[in-house]
Amino acid sequence: MRVVVPMKAVPDLVEEIELTPDETGIDREYLKFVLSEWDAQALEEALLVKDATGAEVVAVGLAGDPDIDQALYTALAKGADSAIKITGGQDGVLLTGDRAALFAGYLTGEPADLVITGVQAADDMDGQLPPMLAARLGLPHVSVVVQIMAGEGTVTVRQEFAGGILHELQVSMPAVIGVQAARQAPRYAPISKIRQAMQAGGLHEVAAAPAAAGPAPVVRRMYQPQQADHAEMLTGSADEVAAAIADLLRARGLVKG
Repeated sequence: MRVVVPMKAVPDLVEEIELTPDETGIDREYLKFVLSEWDAQALEEALLVKDATGAEVVAVGLAGDPDIDQALYTALAKGADSAIKITGGQDGVLLTGDRAALFAGYLTGEPADLVITGVQAADDMDGQLPPMLAARLGLPHVSVVVQIMAGEGTVTVRQEFAGGILHELQVSMPAVIGVQAARQAPRYAPISKIRQAMQAGGLHEVAAAPAAAGPAPVVRRMYQPQQADHAEMLTGSADEVAAAIADLLRARGLVKG
């Protein structure tokens, strides 16, 4: 079984984020980029499928993503069998539809039994890559998945709803799965293993011409979050603080009496 994990590098959220002069995006010139946390979960779930079935795991990234090499080498150090960097057709910041077109172009020539990717990414939060990719490939799709169990020609997935409610589905392969969280925390990759992967030259470049991405939303303007001092510190004994909290709740109509 061949499992492909499309991955995305996103700005490290511990960095100070600034907008471009036209305020239609974030200034990426001096930012550090890291693997999307949901893609890290997807990679871990793919590796768990490999542990259970002996599947081949292929990590795939786009050459236009800053620092994507580091993410791909880390995937190799964690246990991925190979890593692919897709080149071509990647000018500027890519929207989700463009990314789906590039990944679909690669997967059309290198089909997978299972495509496992993060359900969303921190820099878009739209959750549309898995369904868009599935639509382009003509494959079934399930998102917000927290467990994948591979069978003979099918996978059984657990899908999470609000309130922690789980729904179990059986899906025929090939299929596209959007992972919300893996069954366990992503495994650690020692620096020594990452360096070994780098020295081995384990990245393979593949040129892929994307299909037309189709209509996409246009960002007219972005805004920095407003910063204001709204916190009120309550002092006094426990009884005095409790009484003050009760008064605040009554004043806002949140409790009666």
